[in-house]
Amino acid sequence: MSALALLGCGAASAADLATKYPVKAIAPVVPVFSWTGFYIGANVGYAWGSTDFHGNTRTGLPYSYSVGGQDDWLGGGQIGYNYQFANNVVVGIEADIDWTGIGSSGVAVNGPLAGQTINGSLDYFGTVRARLGYAFDKFLPYITGGAAWGHVDYGNIYGVGTSSTNWGWTIGAGFEYAVTNNITAGLEYLYVDLGGNNYLFPNLTSLDTSFNMSVLRARVNYKF
Repeated sequence: MSALALLGCGAASAADLATKYPVKAIAPVVPVFSWTGFYIGANVGYAWGSTDFHGNTRTGLPYSYSVGGQDDWLGGGQIGYNYQFANNVVVGIEADIDWTGIGSSGVAVNGPLAGQTINGSLDYFGTVRARLGYAFDKFLPYITGGAAWGHVDYGNIYGVGTSSTNWGWTIGAGFEYAVTNNITAGLEYLYVDLGGNNYLFPNLTSLDTSFNMSVLRARVNYKF
């Protein structure tokens, strides 16, 4: 009886060992998109701005003029680099250039510049900016700011040409979305202030100029 009992126990143990229990499959890990890397792209948009003139006559009396509404389409390209930290904060740097025909002109009807054509036009401009954002996987909202430059022309006043390249500053915000692992698209707003110039004309009339504008543009980038 003891031997039979031992044989029975042994058989039962062997049957238990042979039993196969279902193993739960491990879910595949979905890779999280990273914004780290270089990129290059193109943009198209619209700009609107204003030009103001402030000065003093040769007797010291102040005067001012404002050129009418200025707006036009723009287009260009950008290049930059992003780095994404483990906490999803994204920092980057970007440089861009855009061509545009923004501008307007008119003839001053009073004051020391009466009869003179005054205008404010911009042929092209560019920026060099830092960017700071927070990545929600493939969605990246950000703020940005830095230096701006552009080629402005205020016309020929008293025989003095006013075409020059000005430096100023810019600030703005935007967002990007990763359509694929390499293609991103987004929308960006910038306020651009290109400062101004100071002129002293032969009749001793002085003039200070200023040029600023808002820019709204759509962007597409290729991320390496």
